[in-house]
Amino acid sequence: MDLLLASTSPRRIQLMEAMGLKFRSVDPAMNESTIITPDPGTTAMARAEAKALTVAARHREAVVVAADTVVVLEGDILDKAGDERDVRRMLKRLSGKEHKVITAVAVCFPGFTDAMVEVDVADVSFRELTDKEIEWYVGTGEGEGKAGGYAAQGMGGTLIATLDGDRETVIGLPSTLLQKMLEGS
Repeated sequence: MDLLLASTSPRRIQLMEAMGLKFRSVDPAMNESTIITPDPGTTAMARAEAKALTVAARHREAVVVAADTVVVLEGDILDKAGDERDVRRMLKRLSGKEHKVITAVAVCFPGFTDAMVEVDVADVSFRELTDKEIEWYVGTGEGEGKAGGYAAQGMGGTLIATLDGDRETVIGLPSTLLQKMLEGS
């Protein structure tokens, strides 16, 4: 049976490869930022499900895996940073504070018209960041295109003071959760 990852994210691809899974990456070709609900966890779940179902509609005989990660600070979703200004703004807000990282995982099995969706949450605290540290990180370009404006698996990991939960949830695909979901088939 064909296994598809409804994502072209290099970090999600690496996490699936590290699990030893044989799969193909497929771009869901959708703008998930238009899917917003009052609850951040529900937003992540709805986005992951939409990605999975979009790809499953084109590949009906495959098992489709999708994920969506949102960073939540004081009730606000910090979506993917579009540019340096977004990264700078987000890091200033995150500096010295705790936030939640929610990753929803959706799995759609062949023959189903809906997806199984589960969510994992990690609590992350940032160190108090100086303006110099923020400018250094902005200059790396690493935070662009990342939820919350940082990448925990890269240089952004140096900004984190504490992480309570699965590091892979912060990176974007918790393998333990995904493995349980795939075995539930």
